[in-house]
Amino acid sequence: MPDLSTLIDHIDIERTILGVGRCLDERDFDGLRDLFTDDAGVSTPGGEVRGHDALVAQARARHSTDEGIQHLITNLLIDQDGDRAAVRANLLVTFAKTGVGDPAPFVLGEVYRFNLERTPSSWRITRLTSAPVWSLNLPAHLAASL
Repeated sequence: MPDLSTLIDHIDIERTILGVGRCLDERDFDGLRDLFTDDAGVSTPGGEVRGHDALVAQARARHSTDEGIQHLITNLLIDQDGDRAAVRANLLVTFAKTGVGDPAPFVLGEVYRFNLERTPSSWRITRLTSAPVWSLNLPAHLAASL
């Protein structure tokens, strides 16, 4: 049975990870700096980057054109070892080009993997990777690259 401090850590880790989805959905790209370490690495279908400036630029480039974006991050499995943690989560992200009225939004199912470390101020992400599992209504520019 986990002790109280472990449960508190898990809640803080979960809030950090869910914050990524909030920042991307609300286009608060600079808010990502509060969730990642300065030298964090990110590897997603959008590319591989390292450091705050690069990950903010990548997020801005990948999440600015669609009117509606929603990240649902679920099924977090947290494996904590002291001041470090590894997390596996499911991601369902929807990109609605024209917002609520989009008749065929692009939907992507992915597996997120995070590495985090405890810093003096909070838990921060040191590494994020995502691997697509399935998609619906794949945009033509993405289909051409497969």
